[in-house]
Amino acid sequence: MRKRSLYQVVLLGIIAILAAFALQGYYLWSAYKLKDQEFQQQVQVALLGVADGFEELNESLVPDVALINRISNNYYVVNLNAVIDAGDLQFLLQRELEAVGLNEDFEYGIYDCYTDRMVYGDYVSYEANADTLGRSRPELATYDEFIYYFGIRFPDHKTSLLNSLGTVGALGAVLLITILFFVYASWVLVRQQQLSEMQKDFINNMTHEFKTPLSTIKIASGVLARSAPVRGDARLLRYAEVVENQNERLTNQVEKVLQLAKIERNRFRLQREPAQLNEIIEDVISGARAKTEEAGGTFLVNLNAPNRDLLADKLHLSSALSALLDNAVKYSLGAPEISVTTNIILGHTRLVIADKGVGIPVEHQSKVFEKFYRVPTGNVHDVKGFGLGLFYVNGICKAHGYELTLDETRTVGSAFRIDIPDRNMQDSFWRKLILRIFGPDKAPAWTQA
Repeated sequence: MRKRSLYQVVLLGIIAILAAFALQGYYLWSAYKLKDQEFQQQVQVALLGVADGFEELNESLVPDVALINRISNNYYVVNLNAVIDAGDLQFLLQRELEAVGLNEDFEYGIYDCYTDRMVYGDYVSYEANADTLGRSRPELATYDEFIYYFGIRFPDHKTSLLNSLGTVGALGAVLLITILFFVYASWVLVRQQQLSEMQKDFINNMTHEFKTPLSTIKIASGVLARSAPVRGDARLLRYAEVVENQNERLTNQVEKVLQLAKIERNRFRLQREPAQLNEIIEDVISGARAKTEEAGGTFLVNLNAPNRDLLADKLHLSSALSALLDNAVKYSLGAPEISVTTNIILGHTRLVIADKGVGIPVEHQSKVFEKFYRVPTGNVHDVKGFGLGLFYVNGICKAHGYELTLDETRTVGSAFRIDIPDRNMQDSFWRKLILRIFGPDKAPAWTQA
């Protein structure tokens, strides 16, 4: 994952977390207010029932206004136009609260106008083994606007409300766990990104350092191979040629690693020039045909598509095609049987390089274009390489705007397809529109050239 993309993911995750927190908080607050409103309605109905009960007992008139006042979120005073008996009050309170389905502990007090204070009545609990004796008896607040009134307080109201939000709280706990996991995953991703950047920098520095001694070895081996004593000794000449060949091979690998690093960092620039597709293919085939025939194999070429005018980097495109042909030779069973075919498919020129070699198992086909990936072969290492070949080919094709795919339906050997779109299609209105909608990173390959 690119550094910019990683930071975008983290930023979007933070925004999503904040939005989830806001929604969760709003939902909790709304649920809390709804439960509290329901509690108030139940208390109002129950206390009205108590007032009606006293009206029946004392045959007195209950005031029409300001009958019930809520002093705090859990404390109410009820105005009665009668002398209040504590026993009757407790009986009526329990009856009416149970009638509305409110089984919360409560305590009550009756106002004494002579002492101007609330006389504490009792603490009523609905728990079977509740210890009410040890509870402190707080002073209930008085209310100046009433004369004959009682007060009732629900000391565990907040706790009951919070307990009633158990499901919402569980969802909040799940959300918190999810957020913690996201934070941990983001930290791991950022750490991995840092390690990946350090690895890339190390490889780039190392390959750059290799270029100087490789150039020196190339010059020295060339001078050595051309010297008269070496040319006069067949054994020394063979060793000098081995040094030159292996130096050339190592130089190509180092150059490939450097190019791959540029591709990954979006610093890769093609040196485009006019070219003929068939000429590039034939030049590459001429080099690969010798290896194939030397191994006793056959090379079949069918360029059925008309010759195409390209604007391409001939060096890198030739290197990519050479890499595919080299793989076809290396992974053949016995004498190589290689075919190179071009056809017109839906307005595209399709180039297919196929072989009848060992093939690629189905479970590994989706990973062959990954960097450093090689199909496992157990303890047998008869084919050398770093797992960079197909990754390099895929990078070069994408840079040109071509699409490289593996024919997954093939049962014998492997077949790689390169679809080269028509340049007129690439310069069309639809190409520009798709690039604008999806952006250069996510648009189809044919729009990126």
